[in-house]
Amino acid sequence: MGISFGSLQRGTIAEMNVVPLIDILLVLLIIFMVISPRVPVGFSVVLPEPPETFAGPPEPVDVVVVQVLRDGSLCINQQPVAWPDLQARLESIFKLRASGVAFVRGDGEIEFGAVARAIDVMRGSGITSVGLMTPELENSR
Repeated sequence: MGISFGSLQRGTIAEMNVVPLIDILLVLLIIFMVISPRVPVGFSVVLPEPPETFAGPPEPVDVVVVQVLRDGSLCINQQPVAWPDLQARLESIFKLRASGVAFVRGDGEIEFGAVARAIDVMRGSGITSVGLMTPELENSR
């Protein structure tokens, strides 16, 4: 703390020396920066890599497409199948396959609940990856 003496009219003026206070604050700031964790907290995200060229959908020989028709019936690669037989049929198809990839295609304007039910049955039958076929994907062939 410093004191400056001026004229008698002004009186004694006391000024605080803030340099030691700033030094203490900087030391505390450095201590808290070192103590705080440096690992960011959040979710790990894996983004898909874009293909170099779009070659369209995979070849029909290797692709299994489950089609949900407007009337609620199902087809696997254009062959009709009933809802109760869907899981057993998919399990027999994917029993000998190395990749567990299949597609779902909705026919026109249908309820999403029917498509979600088909996806749920597909996941229950051991298919690891279920894709949605869109009209744009089919027209690009």
